[in-house]
Amino acid sequence: MFNALNGLGGTGQRDEDIYASTAANSALYATFSVVGFFAGTVTNTLGIRFSLSFGGLGYCIYISSFLCYNHTRNLGYTVFSGFLLGCCAGILWCAQGAIMMSYPPENRKGRYISWFWIIFNLGAVIGSLVGLGLNIDERGDETVNDSTYIGFLVLTFLGACLAWTLVDAKDVVRRDGSRIILMKHPTWKTEILGLWETLRTDPYVILLFPMFFASNWFYTYQYNDVNAAQFNTRTGALNNTLYWLAQMFGALIFGFALDYPNVRRTTRAKAAWASLCALTLIIWGGGYAFQRKYTREDVALEGYQLYDWTSSGYIGPMFLYISYGIYDAVWQTCVYWFMGAITNNSRKLANFAGFYKGIQSAGAAIIWRLDGLQNSPPPYMNLFASCWILLAGSLVVALPVIILKIQDTVPVEEDLKFTDETIEDVIGYGVTYDSPEQKMA
Repeated sequence: MFNALNGLGGTGQRDEDIYASTAANSALYATFSVVGFFAGTVTNTLGIRFSLSFGGLGYCIYISSFLCYNHTRNLGYTVFSGFLLGCCAGILWCAQGAIMMSYPPENRKGRYISWFWIIFNLGAVIGSLVGLGLNIDERGDETVNDSTYIGFLVLTFLGACLAWTLVDAKDVVRRDGSRIILMKHPTWKTEILGLWETLRTDPYVILLFPMFFASNWFYTYQYNDVNAAQFNTRTGALNNTLYWLAQMFGALIFGFALDYPNVRRTTRAKAAWASLCALTLIIWGGGYAFQRKYTREDVALEGYQLYDWTSSGYIGPMFLYISYGIYDAVWQTCVYWFMGAITNNSRKLANFAGFYKGIQSAGAAIIWRLDGLQNSPPPYMNLFASCWILLAGSLVVALPVIILKIQDTVPVEEDLKFTDETIEDVIGYGVTYDSPEQKMA
């Protein structure tokens, strides 16, 4: 729902009111960057269900602030909601990352990530369709109506409640009888120290930090400087729907390809990196051609003509925006898969997820603030160039990890080094033996 609302551009606000969105999101991601980095400690100590439910409530308050802003112009509440959501979302997304990377066995991680990304973006598609349906007659450039915010508010609250139906990691048993590798008796002390131990024992993860930083940087440009800047309200809502549908398609293809059983995992990792390089060149090359057609000064002119879906030149920009959605899904799916291929330890993966979301949000906080400068915001082309350079450069920095640290399989003994569990606590008969009968023989 958050993605659907922000994907409308300006969180549904228009003209001078977009400042409320950029201010709230700057506060959100600045807080998220700090809380997210340490969120693995909270998730490992309090458990998955509490972390997800607590995190979900922050989204309700965030959306309610924009409903309030429509009537009161209360910027303080909007910024506070962003700050609070930063605290909640840091914990929620750490728990989500731990589930996605540690619950599945090694040979199914790609498809688990893809199924998560499909379900996650299905929510964004539903939210986008709500926004499209409620604003389908808005041919101008207007703020979305109250019904849109109320619909999102109800859906996010239901999501926070549904988190309590999930099973915590300690109770999960896979088909082969194996269990999730974690701390049996976590305490605040062990998990705070565990954060430091992760960096000490796995320093190479720092080479993935630029990929983490770049992974949300381009959202602000795509939402505000393409969708909101070039399309009217109803067409932006349509673009939003197509963007998230494209994400589902991209995640499906790449998630299953990353688990392809007839190719070694080390080879799949290198192929995924090469694919990201090619897509970065092709899709963002197309984006460069489109960005050359307009500037921030052009858009600010009175009477500037925005695209409508009935416009003769709409098809090309529409497919560019769809391509941006595919690219995002491929990037996020590959980054999660790279981390999940390094270890199967839930405790360590929770910290990896925390690093990912924290550093990702630090980048988002910076770009939201830059785009929201009222007096002298950077030119659209500068923001575009920053996206393209960050994405390409981070791939180069991450290459040593892809080549040297991803193995065809990670021995269970290696994963257990970071916990207080024994091999008998986690291994099922299907891991070491083909069947119980073979074990007896």
